[in-house]
Amino acid sequence: MKNLVMTRPKQPPAMVSSDRLPGDADSVPAAAFDLWLQRSLHQLFDKVAKEPIPEELLRLIERDRKNA
Repeated sequence: MKNLVMTRPKQPPAMVSSDRLPGDADSVPAAAFDLWLQRSLHQLFDKVAKEPIPEELLRLIERDRKNA
């Protein structure tokens, strides 16, 4: 009679770097990329985000709130 050996099913590979565990070898490059991306986006868009909202846009938002 043959001996049957049960094995665990294979786990699917991680799809994105955020799925990695903190001690994983790929976590350092992923963290470096995340830091670079965050800094780059802030450098590009912080000035725009700090601009005042135009009065006409504020009026449209208020009018929409009243109609909702």
